[in-house]
Amino acid sequence: MRHPKKKVIHMVSVKTRFWILIALVFISGFSQGMILPLMGIILEQENVSSSINGLHATGLYVGVLIASPFMEKPIRKYGFKPLIMLGGLLVFASLAIFPLWQSLWFWFVLRVTIGIGDNMLHFGTQTWITTTSAKETRGRNISFYGLSFGLGFTVGPLMTRLLEVNQALPFLVSAALSFVVWSLMFVVRNTYPKTDNVTTATGSVKRFIQAAQIAWVAFLPAFGYGFLEATLHGIFPVYGLRIGHEVNMLSLIIPCFAAGSIVTQIPLGIFSDKVGRRKVLLTVIASGSICFLLAALFETSIIALFLSFAISGMLIGSLYSLSITFMTDLLPSSLLPAGNLMTGISFSIGSISGPFLSGLFLDVFPSISFFYVIIFMLAVLFFAIYFKRETEVAT
Repeated sequence: MRHPKKKVIHMVSVKTRFWILIALVFISGFSQGMILPLMGIILEQENVSSSINGLHATGLYVGVLIASPFMEKPIRKYGFKPLIMLGGLLVFASLAIFPLWQSLWFWFVLRVTIGIGDNMLHFGTQTWITTTSAKETRGRNISFYGLSFGLGFTVGPLMTRLLEVNQALPFLVSAALSFVVWSLMFVVRNTYPKTDNVTTATGSVKRFIQAAQIAWVAFLPAFGYGFLEATLHGIFPVYGLRIGHEVNMLSLIIPCFAAGSIVTQIPLGIFSDKVGRRKVLLTVIASGSICFLLAALFETSIIALFLSFAISGMLIGSLYSLSITFMTDLLPSSLLPAGNLMTGISFSIGSISGPFLSGLFLDVFPSISFFYVIIFMLAVLFFAIYFKRETEVAT
């Protein structure tokens, strides 16, 4: 008697898995890159104050912070795949629900939910890539990680142009795209972090402290990138409207920062392998500050803004991937999961403080360019990294 054949789902190769994870990173960048300027413009058109607008923009990163302390234990118990699947589900479901009800608090809760989902995607994919990449290909793989996120951030703001057709359209289009990429995870085989890293909750706290003591300087660029990303996408559209620029033009200027980072992401990663992360970080931060100073001086010029955003993106648009690589260089493998989490937390703190402080600055000093907030933040970042002795970093 012949038994009926069981349906076998063929799992993809390790190489294909890597590219699916990279595609998920794109979705994470895309959703964040879209929701910040889109909601900023919608709330500005509803006459919401810039400080409340900036505070509302922090919802995404409040979600990231809420989820961060609870990421490590589930990923060790259930593996990478379930965490990523749940995170993707939260993202595309929340995007699809946005048009159902126009309410400031309802939208804030959805932003928090997207932040939780994005953190699951980020932590799952980032840790999977960093812990399974060979040392000789780690820098290249992380560069692709940053490149994919930057590409998503470049495409995301373009969705604001769909507001002219219908307010619900950008949310529905992004939800559909997120669902398609998320569904690819069904053919990926689940794996687990190395068992020698499994510790108790008390051990986890101890490892966070150890990671902070060793690699705190490596978390600073992630903070700076979060500050920049959230401020440029969440508050610049508000400021741009106030100084007379049109929505369609702003939707083209904003992606220039992420587009610039795409061009130099991999070259900067390779260059940092040769000359050192610290030297590259100091150079790009100083040069990026000059770009934003020029943006402040010529902010009424569309051409100047296009050039400033593009060149600054080429210089400091790689801060997050450089932060990950710097952290990976400094920490032993047993502390990498904790280091990845703390990199995400630093990014989140920067992302929360950026829109709020910038929005508050606009309310208190309406006649002063908001670009000076960014310049000040970059100056603090530069001197903190500069005065951290390189011999101490190398320990």
